[in-house]
Amino acid sequence: MKMVSGAARTAGGHRARPAGTGGEAVRGDVVLSFVGPQAEVRKSGMILPANLPERSWEQIGTNLRELGNSSAWWLADWLRFGEATYGWRRYKEAIERTGLDYQTLRNYAWVARRFDHHRRRDGLSFAHHAEVARLAPPEQDYWLRKAEQQKWSRNELRRAVRASLAVQNDTAALPEGTAGEEPGVSRLPGAAGTGRSRPVTKLTIELSADQLDHLSQAAAAHGLPVDKWVARLLETADRKTA
Repeated sequence: MKMVSGAARTAGGHRARPAGTGGEAVRGDVVLSFVGPQAEVRKSGMILPANLPERSWEQIGTNLRELGNSSAWWLADWLRFGEATYGWRRYKEAIERTGLDYQTLRNYAWVARRFDHHRRRDGLSFAHHAEVARLAPPEQDYWLRKAEQQKWSRNELRRAVRASLAVQNDTAALPEGTAGEEPGVSRLPGAAGTGRSRPVTKLTIELSADQLDHLSQAAAAHGLPVDKWVARLLETADRKTA
């Protein structure tokens, strides 16, 4: 995640101008580092100069987006620290300090717990991460990497993940031998259509973290959880060796 330096002065070496009337000037170094010296930032708004170049206006908008995204991570990590350090007081104090409701703060902290700092992607928003937070870590990494490569918005990522899960659920619900079954995947002995349920054997496979990551990425590309995708591979192998 991008780190913001804490110099209290703007790029031009000057502090923010006093506000005069109409609002208190914001001298926060973090805000100034995002907005720059051209705009005057107040708690109640922003004053932009009449001769502001269009390119500068665009950059301020981009930087404000980054500020909003980073603030969600900052709040989440701040709350997690309070949770670990001060125990039960954390949410009561956090609600009073931030003015945010309990559920919002809890959601922030939950997403942050699902992503260690080294797994957070600067090129994607907090909302992108929230969309895949319920998935297993390898699947999270797969979808975030794809969203970054494809430059997906949060909504585009949501649609892609939901479509994948829908395919996964539909595949799990289909009886074997019905339309929609992948070509080359055969039924195991005692398949559906006989009117009898077949026995299920639980198979445990030990994998390294790298192996699990590789298999999870391949499974996600087919819209399947890794266990169902591996089962399909085994069914295919069984047919080839029969």
